[in-house]
Amino acid sequence: MTKHEAIEAPAEKPRGLDLMRAPFEPHQISKLPKPTKKQTEALRADFKTGIRCTVCGGWHHKDVVHLDYVGHAALTDRLLECDPSWNWEPVSFDERGQPMIDQNGGMWIKLTVCGQTRLGYGHADGKRGGDAVKEIIGDALRNAAMRFGAALDLWHKGDLHGIEGPTDGDEAATPKAEEVWAAERMSDQMITAIRKSGADVVQASPKFQQDFPRLKKEAPEFAARVEAEIETWKQANKPAPSSLIDGDEIPY
Repeated sequence: MTKHEAIEAPAEKPRGLDLMRAPFEPHQISKLPKPTKKQTEALRADFKTGIRCTVCGGWHHKDVVHLDYVGHAALTDRLLECDPSWNWEPVSFDERGQPMIDQNGGMWIKLTVCGQTRLGYGHADGKRGGDAVKEIIGDALRNAAMRFGAALDLWHKGDLHGIEGPTDGDEAATPKAEEVWAAERMSDQMITAIRKSGADVVQASPKFQQDFPRLKKEAPEFAARVEAEIETWKQANKPAPSSLIDGDEIPY
């Protein structure tokens, strides 16, 4: 075979722990709008100044910069691809044999991939009930997977591969990945509840009244999605205009 006939062998795909550090494919990376403080204030002052974004599907200021992040499903898929037998377990158990929740409401876990075990910590940020338990587990898995290098390029200082958007003096740092996942899940739950039960019912619930102010403060971009859903529901459920015919008065 001559040198002209030689065929270059394709690069071998990383395996095992090496695959944990491999970049995620574009279709596995989601987009999170990251508005500045001024953009958020402008949208709150006039909701109609926002746009329905073709990138993330959210409702936000037209000049918002988007951050890249990897969601829970894509991360779980990566774990399975690296090691179908991957496993996690709590570091400690309580007297009932259940995973130990510490004094801060969080849980330490051990994540094992390809025979290697590393620690992770999860927290539900004040939430309670079954959803809080699931969030603690998911948060801990993401935290531990990062110790293996999963999506490390996206975790690094929260920027987009070294590219940062304008801040307009916004003192809040770019949110950490685990905070983004928690805020997205909370907003998705609110939107699902609005579509199922109606905005009036959801807004009157104690849980919404407790969680939504915190969502607006910590993740205004996701709160804007919920507000857009509320506005959409209100427009769709507007009372029909009163009849032009009032009593015996007949318009000509």
